[in-house]
Amino acid sequence: MSTRLQAGDPAPDFTLDDADGTPVSLADFRGRKVVVYFYPAASTPGCTKEACDFRDNLAELNEAGIDVLGVSPDKPAKLATFRDAEQLTFPLLSDPGREVLTAWGAFGEKKLYGKTVTGVIRSTFLVDEKGTIADAQYNVKATGHVAKLRRDWKV
Repeated sequence: MSTRLQAGDPAPDFTLDDADGTPVSLADFRGRKVVVYFYPAASTPGCTKEACDFRDNLAELNEAGIDVLGVSPDKPAKLATFRDAEQLTFPLLSDPGREVLTAWGAFGEKKLYGKTVTGVIRSTFLVDEKGTIADAQYNVKATGHVAKLRRDWKV
């Protein structure tokens, strides 16, 4: 089981390829807040709902100084198809080796339909301007999650 991050922990740095194969680093966002959210698979119903919620709330998040990054184990080509189909306007990052997912505590044992399985744990983090975890949420629900974040963070 991977270690879970908490508010106050340093955000594990990473560089991952986006949907176009361009490297994106967490360090690129220093000086701004950034949501890093982890989801199991592009183009599945729950992940599509969550991504579209972030897309639909992106202007308000950006106005509050918050950028958004989505991370999944999908390869860049699948992420590009997902981005284009859903008109997503924030970076989707590829972690096929699951190293970043594991470092952030977003890969491990979870309950799925009453069974214990190993996989991506739907998780969302708010990283502050200095690269510190400001909020860590594990096992989040895909539906209604962004609205809850906006209420919690007063955005």
